[in-house]
Amino acid sequence: MNTVFLLMAQYGGKPVIPVEEVCRDFFTHLTAEKLVRKISAGEISMPLVRMETSQKCAKGVHLADLAAYLDARREVALKECRQLHRGFRA
Repeated sequence: MNTVFLLMAQYGGKPVIPVEEVCRDFFTHLTAEKLVRKISAGEISMPLVRMETSQKCAKGVHLADLAAYLDARREVALKECRQLHRGFRA
């Protein structure tokens, strides 16, 4: 299954997903402001797209970058699962 295509379907083909929607769907424990801070501080490794140069401009995450982040998190989870359950295959 291709994460990019799934996200395209979920977000109606939008190339950049507003940070508020990313929070709502994947970081429910964070506010949009906190997510932006964590990305800016390097705590969450995902590029942030700024629509303008001002600090208060709209911010979002490119769909391909969100897919890459989700796929990377899945790989970490699979590695942990394999270590816990020898022989596990996904």
